[in-house]
Amino acid sequence: MVTLVLIGLIGGFITGISPCILPVLPVIFLSGGAQGARSRESESSIARIPGMMTAGSLASLGSAPAQSTTSLSPARSSKWRPYLVVGGLVLSFTFFTLLGSTILTLLGLPQDFIRIAGIVALVLIGIAMMIPRLMEILEKPFTRFGRSQGKRPDNGFLLGIVLGAAYVPCAGPVLAAVSVAGTTGRIGPETVALALSFAIGTGIPLLAFALAGRGLTERIAAFRSRQKLIRIIAGAAMILLAIGLATDLPAKIQRALPDWTSSLQAGTDKYLRDSTPRGSSSTTCLDGADELANCGPLPKIEGAVAWFNTPGDQPLTETERKGKVTLVDFWAYSCINCQRSIPGVEKLYETYKDSGLQVIGVHSPEYAFEKEVDNVKKGAESLGITYPVAVDSDLVTWTNFDNHYWPAHYLADAKGELRALKYGEGGEATTEKLVRSLLTEANPGLVLPAPVFASDEPTATGERSPETYLGAARANHFVDGGLKIGTAEYSLPESQARDTFALDGRWKVEDEFIAPAEGGAGLSLAFKGKQVNLVVSGEGDLEWEVNGQKMTKRISGTPNGIELFASSETHEGELRLKASPGLKLYSFTFG
Repeated sequence: MVTLVLIGLIGGFITGISPCILPVLPVIFLSGGAQGARSRESESSIARIPGMMTAGSLASLGSAPAQSTTSLSPARSSKWRPYLVVGGLVLSFTFFTLLGSTILTLLGLPQDFIRIAGIVALVLIGIAMMIPRLMEILEKPFTRFGRSQGKRPDNGFLLGIVLGAAYVPCAGPVLAAVSVAGTTGRIGPETVALALSFAIGTGIPLLAFALAGRGLTERIAAFRSRQKLIRIIAGAAMILLAIGLATDLPAKIQRALPDWTSSLQAGTDKYLRDSTPRGSSSTTCLDGADELANCGPLPKIEGAVAWFNTPGDQPLTETERKGKVTLVDFWAYSCINCQRSIPGVEKLYETYKDSGLQVIGVHSPEYAFEKEVDNVKKGAESLGITYPVAVDSDLVTWTNFDNHYWPAHYLADAKGELRALKYGEGGEATTEKLVRSLLTEANPGLVLPAPVFASDEPTATGERSPETYLGAARANHFVDGGLKIGTAEYSLPESQARDTFALDGRWKVEDEFIAPAEGGAGLSLAFKGKQVNLVVSGEGDLEWEVNGQKMTKRISGTPNGIELFASSETHEGELRLKASPGLKLYSFTFG
């Protein structure tokens, strides 16, 4: 038990200093931004106007209006404000993570109800901080709490509860263990201890920020004299946080940042889980191994509440997967690590699906709101997932695999035997190498597309251009905003933004591809990355130029990926391409 508590504390603390905590920090920092607990009596003797909030009121969501500060002590009440906010967050997050899903199921409410309610409450509190009269209305139900000896109550604890309901930290094995226990109902003393210690560990860095906010207010006179402005800024920060949570903006910001705590997190993983490798044979599957192993049959994929990206959204059966190399990707749509790894999984699927690779995304929820099928579909669509997805809301498949990580990749051969596994981000080049080995093993005469990954290093969004489709159905990166089906004459613009493509000459545009008309046509691609690949088919010649180097390739056959550019360093520039009639161009991918 002591070991579990220590692991929970360390894992929580690492999460508390990771990029995924950034969206919450402004609200936490400003939660202590009222008159300080140690400020002089003379600084807190300003008369209080009925119906208005004094300097101390920012530090007290849930306080009754009073006539003057001679009988009330805002400084005394704000002393515990940072501790109450973080304490409320810790208890709220622990409670909802362990029991939220069960309670919502019993009440017949949607699984994302708690999160939505938390976001709405954040908006209301934010508005109330800017409108004193509304604050009084919200405070009335709490005026009887903590009211003794003339002291004004401090319900910063309530704000903490609201934040805990909407709070979504990064996934990890510690949180995975807690979430799975909550979903499956297998909650015991050890799980509660692990959950609470994780939340406390996360709360330690947050408390430091809250105390820093209070300390700044105490020491800088400009802050003490501008409490109304601080209150408005704090309210605006809460509203912005709520909007960001509702639109998934924090996740987009986090994907653009490197995960500077990944190595620390990896260090705690091995202490939480049994380090014995999977498999019963002498050759076992090790996480991230660069060679294939024999680890027994691939566990069953079953118990999904829904499927999509399959014919008729029907389950993908073992019979349909028979004879195919299978890559199983465990993910959750709000998991930042998953969001970073999914483009690589999608690229493998697009490149090798016609060569015998079957990718199956198993969406196993980390939080209750991730159990809603519509939410999962929207998350998959926003991430560009086109391979089949099993919605494992009851964690049946997760349990079958004895999985503990988001993301986690399990690779099986054409006979259904597990041959490799990988936990976490990165390893794309190694996974691709193993996939190619299994495809060749299943079909020795198979001619495979050119490899699409040059490195195992995970690449954060923003360090490379996104996959760029050329057909009208998904030509979101066309320089003029969209393409229409049909044949037309195009010309290159005077300037071109990064991550866009432009056409030159006469092109025929279809749903999935573009084809040069008679005489050939040109294309300009503004990109960033270490590698540029093009999916192309047909019969004809392809010419391109990048970095002053001109290259030519004869194309013949079915859609295939070819490498146009590769470098050991990230490059930002322009690629000019000319295609002859008879070719069909589908998409660009980047490494």
